[in-house]
Amino acid sequence: MHVVVLAEFAAPSGGAEKVALESARGLAELGIAVSYLQGVSGPVDPLLDHPRIRRIDLGLPDIWTRGAVAGAVSGVWHRVAAERVGAALAALPPIDILHLHQWTRSLSPSVFPVLFATGMPVLVTLHDYFLACPNGVYYRFDRAEPCALRPMSAACLVAPCDARSRLHKLVRVARTAILGRTLGSHPLHLVHVCDASRTRMASLFGGGVVHHRLDNPVRVHPVAPAEPERGDAVVYLGRLTREKGADLVAAAARAAGLPALFIGAGPLEAELRAAGAEVLGWQSPDAARAILRARARALAAPSRWFETGPLTVYEALADGIPVVASERSGASEKVRNGETGFVVAPEAEALAGVFSRLRDDACVAALGRAAHARFWSAPATIASHARAAADLYAHIMVSGRGPADCALQHARAENSAPV
Repeated sequence: MHVVVLAEFAAPSGGAEKVALESARGLAELGIAVSYLQGVSGPVDPLLDHPRIRRIDLGLPDIWTRGAVAGAVSGVWHRVAAERVGAALAALPPIDILHLHQWTRSLSPSVFPVLFATGMPVLVTLHDYFLACPNGVYYRFDRAEPCALRPMSAACLVAPCDARSRLHKLVRVARTAILGRTLGSHPLHLVHVCDASRTRMASLFGGGVVHHRLDNPVRVHPVAPAEPERGDAVVYLGRLTREKGADLVAAAARAAGLPALFIGAGPLEAELRAAGAEVLGWQSPDAARAILRARARALAAPSRWFETGPLTVYEALADGIPVVASERSGASEKVRNGETGFVVAPEAEALAGVFSRLRDDACVAALGRAAHARFWSAPATIASHARAAADLYAHIMVSGRGPADCALQHARAENSAPV
């Protein structure tokens, strides 16, 4: 089997690239040939240093580094990206699977016709909602609440929901409209990283689309669980924004009488520091993990938006650290409420209530032990993810190139699965 993985970067710049890198490495270690196409030149993660991984740098610009006009034009349709992807694919040995992880920073909708033209199955992992929603997160930044509008409806088009400006929203609407026409009725396999994403997106695509479910991998190894009862703070790890709930953690921790510790950076950094919170800034993955193991009584992930699957939640559970997750987040599906952590509404009062329970050492210790035991009873490691991905690829290949056949067989497989 030869799998082509397409991503915008060859080093982690976010969750999508992290998953793409770990998936590529896991597949290679299973003996599968992998070609990794990176859109933007830059650092290369050591995970790609493997004899069965071929890396191809497309040398495209990151549209975030271009001027407003050039960035808008190439974001909507990047002709050069399509040409370079096409040339790279033509030079490769026979391809069995094309798996796209991210496309908004350099590739644009222009690459989809190139992928479809190969005649091979095309998969897209939905790390966000850009395939349907113009602003990508189903969130009203103007109202600080999840969006209830149907993407690209008349109400959606006029809603001032973008985090930047109405003009930026207009560019993204144009991109989404062109993407919709580009996808048309072409066969497409959408890979969801949480059940909520699959439910939310299922009604938005036509008969050419088949939906699949595949957990994200977690780059962890079995170690003794942390001792969160010895920790001194509720820890938040990620970008410091309102949509991700950083301000909620600070307010709830104050109300509960617990320190709040923030690892990350973002627009709320000054506000959090002014309120007396400890903000450490971005840390390396190893340093962040060490801080969590030493200081976290729990990891808080109270996203206001419909976050698909923050990897930090899975990593904390693997280390035996309780998680307080938003009920809107896909990660809440991995938290057993009251057993391995808490699932709550992303509201300061609700968070303060469960944070107060984290003052009890015995409660925290029990949650942490259960979190560790439950994660490692069915670990979502790189190896297990790769096996599941390889099984999915083989299933799609055996089912035929068209999604109609695949959908029928996939439904039969799901219906016959043990419960």
